[in-house]
Order: sequence, then C-alpha cells, then structure tokens
Amino acid sequence: MRLHICAIGRIRKGPERALIDDYITRFDRTGRALSLGPCLEHEIDDRKAVTSADEARLLDRALPTGGTVIALDERGDMLDSRSFAQLLAAQRDGGTSDLAFVIGGADGLDPSIRDRAHKLVSLGRMVWPHMLARVMLCEQIYRASTILAGGPYHRD
Repeated sequence: MRLHICAIGRIRKGPERALIDDYITRFDRTGRALSLGPCLEHEIDDRKAVTSADEARLLDRALPTGGTVIALDERGDMLDSRSFAQLLAAQRDGGTSDLAFVIGGADGLDPSIRDRAHKLVSLGRMVWPHMLARVMLCEQIYRASTILAGGPYHRD
C-alpha cells in the first residue's frame, strides 16, 4: 500500500526537512517487508492559493485517484500510536492501494476536504503549525511500521 502525504506548503532545507526525509527513508525500509510503502510526499505551493477553497482545489488534484483519504484535523479522532498502526494495517489488509494523508495550511482544511475524507485524525488537542504537523505525521508513520514489524523503536 502506497502512502501519500498531501500537504499545503513547501518545506525548505532545514531541521524540519531533515526530519521528514529521515522518517520517510526509515519507513520505506521498514515498511517494504510489511507491504507498506513507499511514502510519497506531495507539496502544494501555498503561494498559489489565496483562500482555503483554493487550497482544497490544489489538494484535490494531488490526491491519488481512488485512494482512501485521511485528513489531519483538530476535530478528528485522537489515536495512540498502536491504534494508528492498526489503522494502517487495516487499510492495507482491506485492499487499499493508496492511502493519502492530507494536511492543510495555516488556517486548516477547507470543509470540502474534510467532507471528502474517509477519516479525520487529530494529532492532539493542541494546535500545531502545519509544518510541524507534517514532521509529527512522518514520525508516526515510521513508528507504526516498527510497531507492525515488532521492532524495538516503540516502547510502551
């Protein structure tokens, strides 16, 4: 199952970019044996969008055709890491070929994207900058693969 991270904003060279690249590389290595991956990142240039509706239109174009969509949204379900890993496994085992995670811009997601999503997931009750949300999502994707592989990265 291919994973897609469809996000508003481009992350330039720096600590956030280094973390994202590291977690995606680790996931791609660990996930391969689990029929997970690769994880593809689709960055939407936020300068091309003035309103959240513009962002939604651009995000919609980045989503894989026929894929399952999970939107990161503060109104979503708060999952622990094991539950998140089980969500990925259930999607994979249910025959999902493309699973897309959507991260909005500074003002969040347009309602049209939230309505289209198959599931809403929250990273917690605090509000996070959308660039940090991407780092946190990548870490959780990698962590999920290590949980499913039975590796030592995740400790209870």
